[in-house]
Amino acid sequence: MNTEKNYTTQLQAGLGLIPETMALLRLWSPGMNANKLADLAIETGQFSRATARRARNIVAEMFAPRYLTDEGAAAFRIKYMLEQRLPQDSLEQIFFLYTARAQQIFRDFVVEVYWPKYSAGANSLTKDDATQFIQRALDAGRMCKRWSEETVRRVSGYLIGCCLDFGLVAEDGRTKRTIKRFSIRKDVAIYLAHDLHFSGLSDMAVIHHHDWRLFGLEAQEVINQMKTLSQDGHLLIQSMPDLIQISWKYQTMEECLVAITKR
Repeated sequence: MNTEKNYTTQLQAGLGLIPETMALLRLWSPGMNANKLADLAIETGQFSRATARRARNIVAEMFAPRYLTDEGAAAFRIKYMLEQRLPQDSLEQIFFLYTARAQQIFRDFVVEVYWPKYSAGANSLTKDDATQFIQRALDAGRMCKRWSEETVRRVSGYLIGCCLDFGLVAEDGRTKRTIKRFSIRKDVAIYLAHDLHFSGLSDMAVIHHHDWRLFGLEAQEVINQMKTLSQDGHLLIQSMPDLIQISWKYQTMEECLVAITKR
């Protein structure tokens, strides 16, 4: 989760694609790879308005990099939460998390552009903001080869569109979007904390992990979030300036998922 990746144009396969993601999760079953999932999506007419090539592209370029890595662990967990009727807003934040993990350019845009503007009290996020971000990345050598002006223009639009799909900005303009209030939901915070913990990270590494920055949280704010989860009985945290110790209530990720979806 911490490996830095080159920036790509893969977002052109689809932005948030929230309805498509939910449809594919319902079709998917453990052990099913991207090719089999695409075959099933085409066979069942899941994307009736899309060509077979487009359907395969959605699965291969969008769904698989986000949810079928690590032997489909993400797909398994999210499918369970979907079936247990986790609130739509929470599911969308988890989709946002996995999209940002898979697409380094989107992750960095959110962390380096969206949140600084949000914190500074800016009213809007513009396509020019995205273009300038990409130009800086080009100058820093973040792409395998130099992008054309047309590619820069298109990917700038994809970045703003992705922010729109995940609720970071409002649907109120073409080149300038109003920045919306965006904060991590409690069930998503529980999920993220335990996902990081069960990936083998130390308690201190969990607190300082860069995934929290996708939700605008720095280390002290993460500690405060953990203290809230502690009050709700999900874990117990002790924090000092140079030491973080967390007692984890759930012994497996499956136990955590049951707790998140329990009504």
